[in-house]
Amino acid sequence: MTSPARRLVEDRVAALTSELDTLFADSREAARREYAEQLNQAVRRLRIAADAEELLGTLEDAATQFAERVMLFRIEGGTARREDLQIDLAAAPALAAAVQSREPQTSATTATEVSPILVESLAHDDAGRACIFPVETGKSVVALLYTWGAVQGPAVELLAQVAGFLHPLPAPPPEPETASAELISIAPASAPAPASAWDSLSVEEQKVHLRAQRFARVKVSEMRLYEADLVQTGRTRGDLYAALHKPIEAARESFHKTYFSQCPSMVDYLHLELVRTLANDNPDLLGNDYPGPLV
Repeated sequence: MTSPARRLVEDRVAALTSELDTLFADSREAARREYAEQLNQAVRRLRIAADAEELLGTLEDAATQFAERVMLFRIEGGTARREDLQIDLAAAPALAAAVQSREPQTSATTATEVSPILVESLAHDDAGRACIFPVETGKSVVALLYTWGAVQGPAVELLAQVAGFLHPLPAPPPEPETASAELISIAPASAPAPASAWDSLSVEEQKVHLRAQRFARVKVSEMRLYEADLVQTGRTRGDLYAALHKPIEAARESFHKTYFSQCPSMVDYLHLELVRTLANDNPDLLGNDYPGPLV
């Protein structure tokens, strides 16, 4: 091949390579936008659910966009129930672990892990895998999303968390080691010691606190989902705040403006959630530049 012809071929290959790179980049960006829009629509549907029954039904339907197969089980005592299926959690260690730990579980789809009843009903293969996502309200798991096949775990986990925050069952007062420990200081020093600092709040103040807690959990969950690479990098380097400066500051500004301005007894639930969920209960992982709780 002559030198000019060779150069012509090489130039054409380079041009095609550039065109393909652009095409793939555009496709990836379009896929990300579609994924985000699907997730946003699912969250909006959850937010307008009229009651607990509609909320959980909407959750199951929305999860089908991100998992090949989905079943939602209500948790009643030691039993997972769905229509004509009733599974004793004692016979389903993987489901029981999701309820007890309140964390997602991945399990082999075997009778010893997910129960003989479920394996028979769903014709599970022993080589298969199931992902189980708890729907938690307060400190109780009210439902499980049982998924198998191809599953986009982060998206399904976020939907389960959002459903838990929106579930109309009343959440319990904050635990002493987290929010309520700071709430104790709001009672006047001259007043008799109350049975609970939470009980000393008015009903309206309690509602504001619960909304603030939900806001904090959703914002941190969004960071975990949309900025997963930066979260991992920040944890590894011990500078989560630097790695996620923009979303953290945006959340802090919104939290302060929305909740501190309307509630004198407000606690920085966003800070608590950043430490608990983003930094795995290790505040040092937020880094030296992290400004600390809002005041």
